[in-house]
Amino acid sequence: MGSADSVRDAAARWDIAIPAAPGRLPGVAMAGFRDRSREVLDLRVVPHPAVTVVVDFDEGLLVDDDGGGERRGSAVLGLAPGPVRVRGRGIECLQIRLSPVVAHAVLGGCPEAVVSLEDLWGREAVRTRERLWAAASWDDRFAIAQEALALRVASRRSVDPEVGEVWRRMVAGRGQVRVEPLAYEVGWSRKRLWARFRSQIGLTPKRAARLIRFDHAAHRLAAGHGAALVAAEGGYADQSHLHREVLGFAGVTPTAVAAAPWLAVDDQAWAAAGVLA
Repeated sequence: MGSADSVRDAAARWDIAIPAAPGRLPGVAMAGFRDRSREVLDLRVVPHPAVTVVVDFDEGLLVDDDGGGERRGSAVLGLAPGPVRVRGRGIECLQIRLSPVVAHAVLGGCPEAVVSLEDLWGREAVRTRERLWAAASWDDRFAIAQEALALRVASRRSVDPEVGEVWRRMVAGRGQVRVEPLAYEVGWSRKRLWARFRSQIGLTPKRAARLIRFDHAAHRLAAGHGAALVAAEGGYADQSHLHREVLGFAGVTPTAVAAAPWLAVDDQAWAAAGVLA
């Protein structure tokens, strides 16, 4: 079976629900997933330049960060957690992608690794999950999630405007940006930008730009474009440079990323979201 067939099969196993209209919070996207297959899921997660909150409805989801840590049930996948595997059977869950600018307020910080949602929200995570589980439809679940997120955004401190602007510039430039000019444009020194960005976004500006660039490259590879073309158009020095970056972020080669099941559902679930600014 070819990689294209594998990707189609991976997408076909999921029932996917998306909100009927854009939410009122910028920097937030969400989708509902139900695995219609009776087979065991063992999925490698490709890093994405957004923080992903996974609310599991049957406690069947197991997230393994390959560092010896396992989280069962609802979890938060940080910006660049390294190789992560998701396992389970008959999974039904809500996924929320948060721009790191929004995640800072929603989660009280921007985790880089995989953490339990309860570790960040405490009892509120349990109460919100129970409301989501009891909801009659996916539209109701999306509304409940939007409400919970909006309350946290309204009551917690946002990132510095300068940090938010630099992130948006990185997204607009698809990661092909130089940090020093961005610092100058927002009126900060390089040292101050580095420190504030790292403390609020969870990554250094350089690594954040690399992650955004990797994300565009990964989707281009998944769309069937050759590695040489992706490297040339994606701002990489050469194909070997692309290979090293993909291996560093995803733990696999560009060929494996091109067939990654995690990317197979993106066009259905996240087409309107893209990289969240």
